[in-house]
Amino acid sequence: MKGKAKLRVHLSVGDPTVRRKLAGLLHSDGDVVLVGSPDEADVVVSDSAVQTSNATVDPQGETELTARELSVLRLVAHGLGNKEIAAELGISGHTVKYHLASVLLKLGVHSRTEAVTMGLRRGLVPL
Repeated sequence: MKGKAKLRVHLSVGDPTVRRKLAGLLHSDGDVVLVGSPDEADVVVSDSAVQTSNATVDPQGETELTARELSVLRLVAHGLGNKEIAAELGISGHTVKYHLASVLLKLGVHSRTEAVTMGLRRGLVPL
């Protein structure tokens, strides 16, 4: 087997805007390849797995992060890379990438730096 196996992801998301954002985030990861059929996929991301900013909000009207997403965001804020976050949380690197993509989507940002900045502004990341 040549090289490292890539995680095959199928997006079964009805909202075209969310689907495009997720596809863009996943395309930027060299360890992930999008596939056209759920039968070909290692992971299927469906509408039930994706919470948009309109789906779950806290009392101040801001998107809630899951406990795991919050943990990932805080470790990003501490300067850890994906592999280090995976080791710290006892999860795979692919799972870290999935949680980070969800964090970016929920916070409406495009980078790790923007996510940390938004997390600080919202009080999600302690100083």
